[in-house]
Amino acid sequence: MVILPSLSLPTDELRRITGVRNYEERMLFLLLTLREPGVRVIYLSTEPVDPEIVEYYLGFLDDPESARSRLHMVDLGGGRDVEPLTRAVLERPDVIARLRELTGPDAWLVPFVVSEDEQRLSQALSIPIYGPPLHLAGLGSKTGARVAGEAAGVPMARGFADLWSLPEVEQAARALAPANRLMVKLNDGYSGLGNALVSTLAGVPLTESPTSFSSAEETWASFAEKISQRGAVVEEFIEERPLHSPSALARITPGGRWDIVATHDQVLGGPNSDVYLGCTFPARDEYRAVVTQSAAAISRVLAERGVIGLFGMDFFATRSGDGYRALLCEINLRIGGTTHPFGAALLTTGGSYDAATGTLVAEGRRKYYTATDNCSSSWLRGRTPGDVVRLLDALGLGFDRTRRTGNVLHLMGAIPRYGKVGFTSIGDSREEASELHEATVKALSG
Repeated sequence: MVILPSLSLPTDELRRITGVRNYEERMLFLLLTLREPGVRVIYLSTEPVDPEIVEYYLGFLDDPESARSRLHMVDLGGGRDVEPLTRAVLERPDVIARLRELTGPDAWLVPFVVSEDEQRLSQALSIPIYGPPLHLAGLGSKTGARVAGEAAGVPMARGFADLWSLPEVEQAARALAPANRLMVKLNDGYSGLGNALVSTLAGVPLTESPTSFSSAEETWASFAEKISQRGAVVEEFIEERPLHSPSALARITPGGRWDIVATHDQVLGGPNSDVYLGCTFPARDEYRAVVTQSAAAISRVLAERGVIGLFGMDFFATRSGDGYRALLCEINLRIGGTTHPFGAALLTTGGSYDAATGTLVAEGRRKYYTATDNCSSSWLRGRTPGDVVRLLDALGLGFDRTRRTGNVLHLMGAIPRYGKVGFTSIGDSREEASELHEATVKALSG
């Protein structure tokens, strides 16, 4: 497989993410698929991946030497600002020629997200994409999510989609009265970036109403321009409490077979508590089943329309009578923030997902985890990935291959310059995973 971790997303939001170039490393968990002797992996990156990081992942395998012989790391030697990797590859005939030499007739392109650039690269290499056809990519937008949600018959917040101007947004907001607060979301926003939380006042335009943007630099003038370029939805802000933010991870095969592979509870932060920071697995018992049920209905609709690949669905879980209901929030037709923690846990423990219970089971034991992309400290800055691995091993916080518990690191390339790293803390109970996570944060804080 050709792994293409290109962040082919709006660059305005990308610039706000610390160490964003290192987010190309979040798909390195797929190196663990080399445990299968018939698998070959070609991993693309803008900058060279530190050899210590590659060796770290291969160290989880029984036969790292065999895996190393079937792994090809291909980098561009650096890039411009936040230019997406795929776009840069398309400008490099030498890299494309190298990829043609390495790929065989059974190769697949596995991208982070599908855009016109990924489609062009697929055509240049004459290999198929494991991802949605480009003409269906809109189903992963905020508008597309509402379209798919309506077709699936799942509940959603009251709202309006397919809005392309500030006057249209204003009209939609008036139609949602008397909602006290509204969420305006750009169609292609991600990780909570591209949102505006508005406190509505009778007779007062949105532009003059109290507004909290996901970015401190955003204004209504800049946001209105983005609405006209990228489209938006307006939804009633969910005021019910308690309010939980579970998500579901699903896959659809090229043959149209779909299944739900995981549920999570998202850990959110930021000024509006809508920016993704991490997750816990699995989603809480109280609403896991209803989230899975809604995710299944949506997956069925997407499969019928021809979507393939891995994708995520975010929900709000609110009380309904004696139970819960799951309101669809958005669909992400791409690799998401919960994909790499689940992949890392699945492949390091050798477990399998039990659809009946919604749990990960390895050697008869259920596995739980807490994951973050955002462990930052001044102590980490200037360290090497190897320094951090050795520290955690010395403290008993590394991965125990016998018990199949412990930490699996990611975003390690961001350690020296940004003092930032991600990790997935795996335990045999929620409590063990949480305690391990807290101990690791403390250890990495110096």
